[in-house]
Amino acid sequence: MSGITDIDALRRALAENAEEPEGPARNARAEQLLAEAAKLDVPLAVIEALGHQLKVYNYSSEKDKMFVPFARLLRLWDERPEDFDAFEAHSLHWVFKWMSAGMLDQPHIPLASIEKWLGEMEHRYRLAGYSQRAVRAAELSVAAHIGDLPRAERAYAAWLAADRDRMADCHACELHAQGSWLVRCGRDAEALQLWRPVLDGEFACAHEPHTVLASSLAPLLRLGRAEEARAHHLRGVRLVRSMESMRGAYADHVEFCALTGNEARGLELLAERPAYFTDTGHPRSRLDFLAAVALLMDRLTGLGLGGRRVPGPAGRTWTARELAAHARAEATDLAGRFDRRNGTPAVGDRIRARMDQPPRTERLPLGVRTAGPAPATAPSPPSPSQEGPGEPGVAALLAEARRLSDTLRPHALEAWAAVARAAPDGTGLDPRARAELADHEAMAAGPEGLPLFDRAAALYAQAGDPGEALAARARAAYVRALAGEVEPALATVTGLYDEVLALYADEGTGVRQTAAVVMSRARILMRRVHEAVGRGAEREAGQAVADAEAAVREVLALVGGSGGSGRSDGSGGDDVRPAARAAEARGMLAELAGLTGDAERAAELFRRAADGYVTAGLPWFAVEYEVQVAALAHQAGDPAGAERALRAALEHGGPYVEPVGRAQLHLQLAEVLGGRDAPAEAAEHALQAAHWADEAGESGTLGAWARQQLGGFLLRRGRYAEAAEVLESALADLDAETHGDALVVQACWWLGDCLGELGEHRAAAEQRLRAADLARHWPEQQDHATLAHLAAESLGSAGLDEEADRAYARAGDLWRALGNAPFLVRSLRARAWLALGGEAGAAHARALMAEAVRECEAALATADGADREELAVELGGTRKQFAELLARSASEEAEDAAIRAVFEAALEQMSRAVAVFAGLGDAGLHSRTGAELGAGWLEADLGRPARAAARARAVLAAYEGADGTDDTVRARREEAAQMLEAAQEGTAPDQPERN
Repeated sequence: MSGITDIDALRRALAENAEEPEGPARNARAEQLLAEAAKLDVPLAVIEALGHQLKVYNYSSEKDKMFVPFARLLRLWDERPEDFDAFEAHSLHWVFKWMSAGMLDQPHIPLASIEKWLGEMEHRYRLAGYSQRAVRAAELSVAAHIGDLPRAERAYAAWLAADRDRMADCHACELHAQGSWLVRCGRDAEALQLWRPVLDGEFACAHEPHTVLASSLAPLLRLGRAEEARAHHLRGVRLVRSMESMRGAYADHVEFCALTGNEARGLELLAERPAYFTDTGHPRSRLDFLAAVALLMDRLTGLGLGGRRVPGPAGRTWTARELAAHARAEATDLAGRFDRRNGTPAVGDRIRARMDQPPRTERLPLGVRTAGPAPATAPSPPSPSQEGPGEPGVAALLAEARRLSDTLRPHALEAWAAVARAAPDGTGLDPRARAELADHEAMAAGPEGLPLFDRAAALYAQAGDPGEALAARARAAYVRALAGEVEPALATVTGLYDEVLALYADEGTGVRQTAAVVMSRARILMRRVHEAVGRGAEREAGQAVADAEAAVREVLALVGGSGGSGRSDGSGGDDVRPAARAAEARGMLAELAGLTGDAERAAELFRRAADGYVTAGLPWFAVEYEVQVAALAHQAGDPAGAERALRAALEHGGPYVEPVGRAQLHLQLAEVLGGRDAPAEAAEHALQAAHWADEAGESGTLGAWARQQLGGFLLRRGRYAEAAEVLESALADLDAETHGDALVVQACWWLGDCLGELGEHRAAAEQRLRAADLARHWPEQQDHATLAHLAAESLGSAGLDEEADRAYARAGDLWRALGNAPFLVRSLRARAWLALGGEAGAAHARALMAEAVRECEAALATADGADREELAVELGGTRKQFAELLARSASEEAEDAAIRAVFEAALEQMSRAVAVFAGLGDAGLHSRTGAELGAGWLEADLGRPARAAARARAVLAAYEGADGTDDTVRARREEAAQMLEAAQEGTAPDQPERN
């Protein structure tokens, strides 16, 4: 069936299957291989196949199947222990631990049987001479599971006291289990400290730090360390996503999403693993998973999303409410089975507590695309309904609306809309109130609101306020200008302007109403400026600028310049409108200065405008001007100034800036900070930008851009797994048409770098090839060449030698066209090494390396300055690699003479490398001594110990008086001493080399 005719073939097949992904397919293959092993009539073959089968069952959803092969192995051991070699004997005792945990995880296995098995494990370990450390760890698991905490504490102490030996779990797994006990005891901070070596990569194994990252999520949230929890989630979910046996850890990540306002992310995780709902081979992890599902579904239901369709067990559709009830019932039933087996309520208590957890935070941004289940909105203004019981009346709503509009507070229009709902068509309101209502409805309606402005004006006149009537008509004129009717609007407002000034002179109106008309005229004149500039009409634009500036200065004169109230309008109190008018006027002057090329004055006026709003207690209006200051600072090459302005914009805007505006501010600040080499803080702002873009419904546009930037900053910080998760999320939305191909190329490039650092070389190659394909159409081909070269490196690391060779050849052609000799040489060298290990063989490899030498020498002949030194280093390195390649290829020669000739050629290349590096002086010292030692070993291989000794002495002389703490110096001296000793032992008195 499989061509397995001996134990060696079986072992190869077992090793191949061990590399396959966890799951039923791998398990089925293990079963086939066991049948094949039985046909060989070799006892050890069956033992090895049984051990393999047991292992793949343990690391899958079919853990309940592992008891049968283990029982068979144990019987074989008891009957004929001599059939087991040392490795299989060790493995048999090792998996005793799996049996203990495995039985505990199956509620149908009686507790008495588990206790009996624990005693059997202890007995057999003593017979075999093993420490009781693993036994006590297993006892802790049993005691903690059934809730016997005093026994668990004793077992924990005994575990730590026992000697570590070959049966102890690896350091990473032990630390995970010890930390889990500390968490159970409420000692979260101690657990996290204990886990630190695993989290930092000091200890690792096939399943760590996977489980530690998952287990750390809840403790971190409880301790308020949400940022660390976010990082652990992004790292950890990437590790467990493809591992079928990690359902328990996966459940921790689903729980994390439910506790941090990332319900949509939790649903995505459920959709990725539909079999987790129904796989029954490991009941304990299914219990944990169902509890996390119930928690997530209850959270959705509590948010009013109980009717939302969600991923669930196959065979039907599910709503969140239905799945919540199903998961809770299943979890409760399964926990009850464990408790009946254990005779304690410990499992049920733990599961109920897990399902009933309150959220830890309303929303913890993750950086990946997961829009919240309900759109967030800016906080609404306080309303009278919040001050007492019952619904507010029309009078209260009207008073609140007037308060907000008179003080220029955000959400004034919403407050007036509430008045309109309470008093349809102004029923029950006096003319003044009806006028205000129509006026604000018009402001909210845009061009469609023009008739409402006329109505408001008529009602203001009826209420005895002719100035406000003129102001309403002036606002209507400005709306017409915004719609493109600038000249008609200007004609209208000019008449209104004349009327209001006359009225003001006769004390028929106040500053507030007069300033409203004068400001509307200035705004319309500003529109005329922008229209003329847009058409490129320079002369017309010049006159328009002069007219607008004069109009703006009239506003400043009217309101007192610094925000004084001028003549009272009878409203009483501290009117903020004059100060607001003055600030807006300065903003207009800043715009005009910018349009005339005076950027420095523009920036100063924008700052004064922003300060005016802040001083008046209206900081949210300052945001626009701070953004302008930031843009001008950026243009002036002042990143510190841009940073200050953007920080001020975020501070002043507070919660009043719309989500899309907040996203833009955070993203701009992230870019500034990134340019100032502050990637940590830049990443935080990019994360916030992605969050607010999602809240604004801009996940696929602004959100993708923010995630691309966030991924880059995380990469710069060395947080490769998090960066990869974020960049993959960004690339799902990035496309060349919307975002530009440069953004897509950079995201693919960064993702390739991350994947390479994570050892995912094939995936890294895919991203780099994708980026290279996009960049191949660019006029400048440097990036295309670099990406092709990087893709070749990834392909080579992935073992795809033929594809790597083609990619290096493509890169080499590009480097040659660009005149970049160093990288052309490197691509040729890489191809040579690939050829040596492939079908092309030594001859082709040598030809490619020789071509690399020729290309380098040709470039060096015409180079000067720094280029010449770089090429000299490249030439020396190429000759050294040529020597090493020749030496390695010598084994392909059939005759001794031919082998010797290849070694002589290698020595020639190495000697030339020494000469090249020597020409570089002190800058080439380490390279020269490295090549000198390489030449010495070749001399020794050729039977010339005296010459090898001379090479060694030359290296020692080169480092005479050098810093002995330098790692390179120390290593070179040690190798030279070894060579000298070997040469002295191999030199005879009559050898010609002595002369």
